Amino acid sequence: MSDSDKLLEASLDFVNAVESACVNFKRYVAKEKGVEEKPSWDSSKIEWTQAEGSKGAYERSEDVNNLQFKAMLKDLASHSGKMQRNGYFYWTFQNGSTVGRKRRK
Repeated sequence: MSDSDKLLEASLDFVNAVESACVNFKRYVAKEKGVEEKPSWDSSKIEWTQAEGSKGAYERSEDVNNLQFKAMLKDLASHSGKMQRNGYFYWTFQNGSTVGRKRRK
């Protein structure tokens, strides 16, 4: 890996960290002010397929051309790739473009 590649990778890591910090700060301020944050995406508008993993059945999506999916990915990124919402646990796979979800009991 060249020095410029290393610099670019480090810069992207830094920008991602700053973005995550900004989102977390925004949530903190909203919580302190008593303002409820409105979700920016609707999972019912995302194409999901059934899958089976080592921990049982789940749904997955790679609906990358869908604006709702893109908003969900961004939200997941601000939660370190894992979060719960509306009775589901969502996570991002290592490839960064696949999302899994499983209903919480």
